[in-house]
Amino acid sequence: QVQLVESGGGLVQPGDSLRLSCKASGFTFTMYHMFWYRQAPGKERELVAKITNTGTDTEYADSVKGRFTISRDNSNNMLYLQMNNLKPEDTAMYYCYYFGAWGQGTQVTVSS
Repeated sequence: QVQLVESGGGLVQPGDSLRLSCKASGFTFTMYHMFWYRQAPGKERELVAKITNTGTDTEYADSVKGRFTISRDNSNNMLYLQMNNLKPEDTAMYYCYYFGAWGQGTQVTVSS
């Protein structure tokens, strides 16, 4: 019954912005750290961002630092990833994760 459902991906041009969302259910959302990962074709899955259960501490991969912002709304069991100034190298399937489950992913494609 644990579910993580991502949305918000799409095809955009370099420099555009996207906001990814992840709706969580089936567990006590407020008690867990949450993560965003991504995986591009032929590449290993990499950690993009993480956030503590309270939302007061965040960490980012060097490649997205200053452009991406992870946040959460514990009142609504929502996890977000605001992505600004997108680059072609950001193209990947993006997944939300917590200790025990992955979402199905949402595709982000950045191309001119």
